[in-house]
Amino acid sequence: MKKNLFIAFEGIDGSGKSTQVKLLADKLASEGHKVLATCEPTNGHIGKMIRDIFNHRMEGDHRTIAALFVADRLEHLLHKTEGILKKLQDGFTVITDRYYFSSYAYHSVHMDMNWVIEANKLSAQLLRPDLNIYIDVPPEISMERIKKDRNSVELYETLENQKKVYMKYAEAFEREKENEKILIVNGSQPAEKIAEEIWKGVSLI
Repeated sequence: MKKNLFIAFEGIDGSGKSTQVKLLADKLASEGHKVLATCEPTNGHIGKMIRDIFNHRMEGDHRTIAALFVADRLEHLLHKTEGILKKLQDGFTVITDRYYFSSYAYHSVHMDMNWVIEANKLSAQLLRPDLNIYIDVPPEISMERIKKDRNSVELYETLENQKKVYMKYAEAFEREKENEKILIVNGSQPAEKIAEEIWKGVSLI
């Protein structure tokens, strides 16, 4: 396995991405990688606007949200000191909880997927993941987890929307399968088993 990897985790809300990001980051660190775990939306100014919309503190049209994600992603990549490209240059392996496939899936529920892919084209040109890891969980299970673990529900976290996003992920992976390395893992398994499958996939990079 090479070092200096860029790995993106994908999945509908409640799929268990955050847990697997941490487990993979810890495993890679134990193998001698310098690891940075990050997420989208980011904690920057644009990312905070997105979170405010998600948490119903601001109003935002779905097209506005999609455009904000494009801007936040570019800042995530290009920030001169904290950006992903700079961290990779500095020798880090970077793991992100969500990248452009999240936009393809979530935003194309409300607009044409061609537009979403085109809007994120610069990010894809700047940096494609060495591996996209999709944790596959049925929407019904993901919503049970969300309701169990959280006091409030964000903008996109309804069963109806989760079902649509789930289908859009499948569509996006089919469309981009020639351009991307994608690992699909059954997210209904115990966390340790999921982590084992992910590690096998990462080890092949």
